[in-house]
Amino acid sequence: MSIRVGIMGYGNLGRGIECALKQNSDMELVAVFSRRNPDSVKILTEGVKVYPVEAAEKMKEEMDVLILCGGSATDLPVQTPEFAKNFTVVDSFDTHARIPEHFANVDNAAKENGNVAVISAGWDPGMFSLNRLYANAILPDGKDYTFWGKGVSQGHSDAIRRVEGVANGKQYTVPVEAALEAVRSGANPELSTREKHTRECFVVAEEGADKEKITQEIKSMPNYFADYDTTVTFITEEELQKNHAGIPHGGFVIRSGKTGWNLENNHIIEYSLKLDSNPEFTASVIVACARAAVRMKSEGMTGCKTIFDIPPAYLCNISAEELRAHLL
Repeated sequence: MSIRVGIMGYGNLGRGIECALKQNSDMELVAVFSRRNPDSVKILTEGVKVYPVEAAEKMKEEMDVLILCGGSATDLPVQTPEFAKNFTVVDSFDTHARIPEHFANVDNAAKENGNVAVISAGWDPGMFSLNRLYANAILPDGKDYTFWGKGVSQGHSDAIRRVEGVANGKQYTVPVEAALEAVRSGANPELSTREKHTRECFVVAEEGADKEKITQEIKSMPNYFADYDTTVTFITEEELQKNHAGIPHGGFVIRSGKTGWNLENNHIIEYSLKLDSNPEFTASVIVACARAAVRMKSEGMTGCKTIFDIPPAYLCNISAEELRAHLL
């Protein structure tokens, strides 16, 4: 029997979830919920309807899992604990510093109502987190490094679009190659924020806007660009659409460690991603976690879970026998 899935929110991530469900034969989309007028939301799956958010609770018996596609800043801190009262849920909450707080809030709501909630599913947090865990377990004497990019940061792109005089823009996070190579060599460098990444901004200015003022405002923006070497390049809207329309991303998780009685041998563990579409890959991780959430709920588990708590086999639509025969 197929796992029945609902999607809450239909932006880039929601569309990615819909596409991922098409590739998973044991799962089916049964409903999409949106804050927009449902009549204005056109989805890809024939025969599936779009409903207002308020309709979700009345349909809880029709869904095995609800995937939440809101933003981490304001949506998910409210939505995930609220929907965990009535549904098994999965979200992609990615504000690293606030994960413990988010976990506690969601855990209380899910446990009180006998549901499972998987939070922070994606690639970082998510797949990168899992690889950091494995590497730390294997090489306890070592050091972690995480590099992001080259890729589009949607939050930083939004920040530059809010600058006065900016009509449109995209921002790329780019690893510093010298820092990356130093880590790969086993040198275990101490790297500042500025030494690990640069930021490239491609900006479409409004007609008559002060480009020098825009440049300075972007470069001095706290929490976004002030701590990085940042370049601002002005281009036309046509160039932006032609050369920067996609949402690629990726990165590297590296652990450099030592073994031996006198720690005489060096080892490097590296995991990397190169993604044409950040939201579609994130969606694919979320869908695998949704399968796991339903399996855990069926076994009587309750409460909040992260990628650390999911048995790897629960993520996959392959039997244990097939896994042992072909992937072990």
